[in-house]
Order: sequence, then structure tokens, then C-alpha cells
Amino acid sequence: MKELLLKYGCNPNQKPAKLAMKDGSDLPIEVLNGAPGYINFLDALNSWQLVKELAAATGIPAAASFKHVSPAGVALGLPLSETEKQMYFVDEAQELTPIACAYIRARGADRLCSYGDWVALSHTCDAATASYLKGEVSDGVIAPDFTAEAVEILKTKKGGKYNVVKIDPAYQPDPIEKRDLFGITLQQGHNECVIDESLLENIVSENKELSQEAKHDLILAMITLKYTQSNSVCYVKGGQTIGVGAGQQSRIHCTRLAGNKADIWWLRQHPQVLALPFKEGIRRPDRDNAIDLYISDEWEDLLADGVWQQTFTECPAPLTPEMKKEWGKKLSGVSCGSDAFFPFGDNVERAVKSGVQYIAEPGGSIRDDHVIECCNKHGVVLAFTGLRLFLH
Repeated sequence: MKELLLKYGCNPNQKPAKLAMKDGSDLPIEVLNGAPGYINFLDALNSWQLVKELAAATGIPAAASFKHVSPAGVALGLPLSETEKQMYFVDEAQELTPIACAYIRARGADRLCSYGDWVALSHTCDAATASYLKGEVSDGVIAPDFTAEAVEILKTKKGGKYNVVKIDPAYQPDPIEKRDLFGITLQQGHNECVIDESLLENIVSENKELSQEAKHDLILAMITLKYTQSNSVCYVKGGQTIGVGAGQQSRIHCTRLAGNKADIWWLRQHPQVLALPFKEGIRRPDRDNAIDLYISDEWEDLLADGVWQQTFTECPAPLTPEMKKEWGKKLSGVSCGSDAFFPFGDNVERAVKSGVQYIAEPGGSIRDDHVIECCNKHGVVLAFTGLRLFLH
């Protein structure tokens, strides 16, 4: 197939729209089901690059949950703990293959933002992954291959219109990429920078103890940032993103946004949250919304008389600010990556409040000494990578 006509571009008034190779060659993708749109392909092609690179860098299957051309969550296919199974709504009978675990963890990083996501899988989509995906609200999935059973399961989503896209894993883009903007063509080299452990060798903090798990998490953070709209900051723990701050004009706002998301991810694991008495038949999105409201400052809106009865079998006790603070102190071992240097130490101060103990950023600020000083004050390991990862 040399071109694919699309219904419209980013918005219904932007016509005509199509997908094609500039040299007229065959497209490296095949639509197995559905009719993906312009934005779908923006998410699909960006997310595919991320998971392909992450799996190659770590040797572990990877998955991403994308919304509006940035990842809501990214994860490696590591085994799920019992707590993770509970907080990600995994049924006891659910088969858990590595690629299924990767997507479940990627989706679980920020379930609210992953609502209606585009999914990317580094390895073949199997029946286990398709079965879990069937129960989630999602727009489509891209993978290098699909089992026949997985395709049949996915065809049952969205009245048979769920988007399923297969991509040639051997496809390599032209080293020069072009973009038309306002009738003007911009050109640059494709971002082929290699992200590996060599970027973590320049540790400038007093604490230089960087575990192998932390190295993996920092690599995951940096590869995620490579495909996240700038400015961006990413928090990672245990092989999955737990907070991504994207597209903010101020770096500290990125750090706060990602940190707030990490805090929410951690609060979802509070025993009181895991024990919420949901009524039978409550849909996953409604559970996600209820949990998000329950752990927020607007919890009274959820627990008001006449409201809680719609969601719970009994009115739960509120999660007080003191309880949240005490629980938050238990979060540790978090890694943090930034796509450009931290201009001030306030980014470090905010990051450590969400359990950050490892940071990777390019360095090069005139206030690097202040950032290093803040890391030393908190015992944080700081690596200057020398690599900026802007994406626009």
C-alpha cells in the first residue's frame, strides 16, 4: 500500500488528509482493523519508536500508553506484584505474559490520562494483552505483529471499529526529516542519539552509588523524554514511569506536574484506597475517576450524602492530609530524568518530595553548582548526561 486516505487531519475542517511515503514507496504499516485517523498515526508512530528503542536498550518487552503525542505511561514487561494487580484491576484469571505486563503497568502509570489512549507494543500482541486491552477505553494499538487470536479479540472492541496497526519492525526512516509549517519546509537530521548506560558515567554528586535497577530506570526515563513534548520531566520506579510532565513552558512546572502524578500513583496503593467498597458492576473508568477524586482535595464532593451511594456500598472514611503525608514519606528509590538542564535547585527540592533519589539531566546551566549542592544536601545521585532531548 503506497498511501492511505484519512478522514481529516487534526480537526474535521483540515482536509484533505492522507498517509504516504515521500519517495512513493510502500508504507511500512498495515491496518488490520479500523480506520485510524491523523492524530492516531501521530501517536502510533511516536509511541512505536519509543517502545522499540526501550526494548532494544533493556532487552525487556516494553509498552507505552500515548495521548496527544506524549506518553501517559511507559513500562517494561516485569512481573506484577499483588498490589499492582489490585490497583490496575487485573482479574485473577488474567494471563500475564511479559508484553501484557508491560501494557498493564504502562496503563497503570496514569490511568486517568490513559483514558482513550493509543497503545504501542514492542513485541507481538498476544491474546493475554488483547484480553486486558478489551476491558479498557482505548483508540488503537500498534505492534510489529499480532496473533490471530489477539486480532479476533480486538475486533470486538468499539463495535468492530477498534484500530489495529501492524508495523514492519525492520523499517528505518530517512536520516533527514522534513516538516512543512505555514508553507515553509523545515529540515533536520532524525534524532538517532543512542541512550545507554554510558550516559550515566559522569556522576557529579557526592553520592555515586547507582544501582543497576536505578540505571535501568534512568534509561527508561531518558528514552521516554526523547519522545515526549518539551519541556518534559519524567519520574520512574521499578521499570515504569509513575509521572510524566510534558509540554510545560517552565521546567519547575514540569517537575511539579510529574511529581504530583507520581504522588497520585503512590496514593493509589494506600491500603485505604485499595479497600474502597465499590459497588458491583462499576466500570473501570468510573473507578479511576472515583479514586482520583477520593485522594484529591475535593474528596468531599465524592463522599457527600446522596453522591457516595452511586459508587460505594458504604461511605468510606476520608483519607486525611496527615495520612497522605505519612504515606508519602514511604515512597523512595524513584529516578528522575529531565530533557534539558535544571536551571535552579528548586527542581531537586520538589523531586525529593516524591521519593527521588537518582537524577539524570544534561547539565550545562550557569547554576549547575546550586543544583549539585541541593543533590548533595539530600543524598541524591546526580548524573550529567550532556545530552539534550527536546521534542517539538
